[in-house]
Amino acid sequence: MKLPQLINETIKIDQLIPGGQAIATAADGKKIFLWNALPGEVVTEFLVTKSKSHYTEATAMKFAQASPLRVKPHDECYLATSPWQILDEKSENTAKSELLAEIYRQHNLPDNLNTAFQGDGKFYAYRNKMEYALYYDHEDGQIHLAFHQRSSHRKVRADSSSLEMPAIFQRATKIINELNQTGADARDYQSLLLRASQTGTVSGGLYRNHQPHPNFSNLSDEILGRKYTYSPNGFFQINLPVYEMALMEIQPWIQTEQVLDLYAGVGTIGLSVAREQELTLVESNAAAYRELVTNCQGTTAQPVLAKSEEALDYIKPNQTVILDPPRSGCDAKLITRLQETMPTRIIYLSCNPATQARDVKTLLKSYQIIHSSGFNFFPRTPHLENLIVLEHKAWA
Repeated sequence: MKLPQLINETIKIDQLIPGGQAIATAADGKKIFLWNALPGEVVTEFLVTKSKSHYTEATAMKFAQASPLRVKPHDECYLATSPWQILDEKSENTAKSELLAEIYRQHNLPDNLNTAFQGDGKFYAYRNKMEYALYYDHEDGQIHLAFHQRSSHRKVRADSSSLEMPAIFQRATKIINELNQTGADARDYQSLLLRASQTGTVSGGLYRNHQPHPNFSNLSDEILGRKYTYSPNGFFQINLPVYEMALMEIQPWIQTEQVLDLYAGVGTIGLSVAREQELTLVESNAAAYRELVTNCQGTTAQPVLAKSEEALDYIKPNQTVILDPPRSGCDAKLITRLQETMPTRIIYLSCNPATQARDVKTLLKSYQIIHSSGFNFFPRTPHLENLIVLEHKAWA
């Protein structure tokens, strides 16, 4: 089958699944995972983007029956950036809660855990970072902002975008206009990355093909009254107001004198909630570590340059350990060390509840869950951010 291919077949959507797609069953029994589809809808036409022996990935195109929850997307490019723009805001939070509950069920976690999602009520203009592709339109002879289509290398032109802070899109438009005025070639550029502080200062710029990424001017922001500096093209939270909500929920659970912050990044968790404690922060990325050192100035905190799974000697009893790992979750050696050393509490913030649930399930041999909460860091998308607090059974 040459892809993408348009298929005319009537299928009924069953449910949303972790990852954000909807699932249906074709006439031949093969499972179909679809974007742009909601539970209960009847799809009559879909565009296949991937076809395997036991499943198909596609985008719904035409409907015989639409969901009453479906709303008109803000952006024409929504499938590339935020495919849940088709859901109303209340239903989005409900769907995320149901997906989190399903992840817990799949990993046999306790069925009484809190799965409610909270946010600041802002569903657009929340992103403080955006990376755009560049698209040359042969019809008008101009370069335009674009995003990569989902499940494709093709680009979709973006004449508007509502997820990022307005200052970011305004700067991006100005840069594209300057490229067009100078007769630049879009093929010379990999992408355009821009980031904005909460006060509206924008930094970043163009990435040229086959060239090292440039060093952009650092930005600074306050989180819970603490100032942090960071690089626009480094790791920093995308939605600071909701991130602050998560930090305020974490803070009361810090009740030990010693705190270890693993996967620390530039230090925003540990330095925000445990600055007064005996705090050690471990980060493996050299650029992030340099910012971490800067952010630790004026405190007694100890920054450490190392991979978290190689800094196991820093894990001790009578300690609170903070985990904020990448989507792949924690290394197995780290999980084993936590169980052997028995720190009093583990605070686990995750951008991938599936790998978080996997890790927590193993930890439940020695720990119990004393708190859980979901946060909507990325409205209009299926991404989930989740907090779980564990306490060692010996200290309960």
